[in-house]
Amino acid sequence: MTPLKSLLLPLCVALVLSVAARAPAGQAQAATDGGNRLPALSAAQQHAVGIIVAAAPTIELPRRTAAYGRVLDPSQLVADEGQLESARAAIRAADAETARLKRLYRGANASLKALQLAEATQAEAQARARQARATFLLHWAPLARLGAAQRTRLVASIIDGRVLLLRADLLGRHSLGKLPMQALVDVDGLEVPAHVLGALSQSAGLQSVGLLLQMSHPPAGLGPGARLPVNLEGSGINGRVVPRGALLYGQRGAYVYRVLPQKTKDGDTLFAPLRVTPLQMVDGAWLVSGLHAGERIVVRGAGVLWSLQGLGRLAGGDD
Repeated sequence: MTPLKSLLLPLCVALVLSVAARAPAGQAQAATDGGNRLPALSAAQQHAVGIIVAAAPTIELPRRTAAYGRVLDPSQLVADEGQLESARAAIRAADAETARLKRLYRGANASLKALQLAEATQAEAQARARQARATFLLHWAPLARLGAAQRTRLVASIIDGRVLLLRADLLGRHSLGKLPMQALVDVDGLEVPAHVLGALSQSAGLQSVGLLLQMSHPPAGLGPGARLPVNLEGSGINGRVVPRGALLYGQRGAYVYRVLPQKTKDGDTLFAPLRVTPLQMVDGAWLVSGLHAGERIVVRGAGVLWSLQGLGRLAGGDD
């Protein structure tokens, strides 16, 4: 930004604020986070602060998305599963011992020191169990959502080699919209189907979002460390594309500012925040749901409207 623009922009914003402050009390109110009055600007004011309004185009993302796959080493899963089960067993033992010593202490058959030591051991066991669960969630979040019996059967199948786990990375992305329906792993030109278990929490050291895949009855010879192309197949994602600078993010989600059809009695344009759901990055913009056909939104300058409305619980940036 040039020095001249740096000086002029605060003056323009101050002008807009002074005009907005004189708006009649009878103007429309917003059912927003803060319940504040809707910002209203004339065409000249919009031009002064650089507000640009446009319609958000509709697109449908392709049903097939390319990803980068890697067959995972099951020993890490077995180790994390073992740590989790060991920690849970330690909690059960510590709880039982503490309960036993409490009964004995009430009957004057155990010392206070012994009870306090048991309680300390119980607290340590609980801390280790929380750490083990956090580690398992970090490495294997989709498996943590399975029932204990189902996860035990799956781990046994992985150890036996009847099932392989793969990590599929979508490069250049850090979030995932709609979960793919299935994955096709390219093994020497043969597309082998794999079940999508869910999104992984831990990064693989790449600028990417990862998915955990389950391949049953893998081809002979395919094993840990193999790197393979993966095609993720979905039902397609419909939405509208908005520039990154149009989004503001608050405690209850993402917002854009839309243009209301009604105007003030002075003919000024009214703007209102509208909650949307970001689905996926598309060429530096965002594909979102929640916008309707014909709706016009602020594609540049949304931060000025945020300042005018004083939505303190929103936070966002404008390019």
